[in-house]
Amino acid sequence: MAESRPTASATSTVKAATSVQAKKTSNSISWVAPVFCVIAGYCIWRFLMGNPNGFNTPGHDGWFWPTHRNPKGAFNRIYEGGIIVPLLIGMFLMVITFSIERFLTISKALGNGSIADFIRKVQYHLANRNVDAALSECDKQRGSVANVMKAGLRRYKEMITEQGLDTDQKVLAIQKEVEEATALELPMLSKNLVFLSTITSVGTLIALLGTVIGMIKSFSALGEASGGGDASALAVGISEALYNTALGIGTSALALIMYNVFTTKIDSITYGIDESGFTLTQSFASLYK
Repeated sequence: MAESRPTASATSTVKAATSVQAKKTSNSISWVAPVFCVIAGYCIWRFLMGNPNGFNTPGHDGWFWPTHRNPKGAFNRIYEGGIIVPLLIGMFLMVITFSIERFLTISKALGNGSIADFIRKVQYHLANRNVDAALSECDKQRGSVANVMKAGLRRYKEMITEQGLDTDQKVLAIQKEVEEATALELPMLSKNLVFLSTITSVGTLIALLGTVIGMIKSFSALGEASGGGDASALAVGISEALYNTALGIGTSALALIMYNVFTTKIDSITYGIDESGFTLTQSFASLYK
């Protein structure tokens, strides 16, 4: 029992001295951006696509959704796709907004230079027992992998002079420090990707809803009227309804592409973090037995 006390005391000291600090981040974009994008989508649909000057027969029977007829161009014809169109435009703007936000965040997380080269440099310095040089490489790289590696190296350096723990316990302390740093880094990488993944599937469904509504209106108008001229009106109505499908498919396709691009980059960062933890534990176990 007497031998276990120093170990417990040393372990608690290590835990209290952890260098991993929780990051303070703002999540305001997650709820501000969708609202702003939907409002912007409505403005584009109402005031640009629905500009009265773009129609041969402009309507003045409603401010929120005027009934304009006979559009002069394809851009104005999209207006006749109905009230689902501004929602689809808003979703497209969301894809653009969150793609830019994720690009900036993940680019910062990738740091400076190649992750593989950075890990090789750290491995070289550790093999030469030069922990300070390895820490300076982390300051140069400045990415998520470097942040995790730096937290692990600080614990690594402390464990070199620690006398109250055996080698296995020291390796475990290093591994725990890496895990705590990883737990803080990874959520920031995947944050807001849920918007892209949701739009990928929901965008097409909403577009299909707009198409179905448009076709219902077209066939209703055909059923209420008579005469051969209504067939051309039906064709025009269907073509207008299909603008919803085109917008939805285009938005979903872009969201899917960007989602896959970002998840691929995140996977490379995650792999680098895993390799960093393995490098630290294996290096310490082999050099400081």
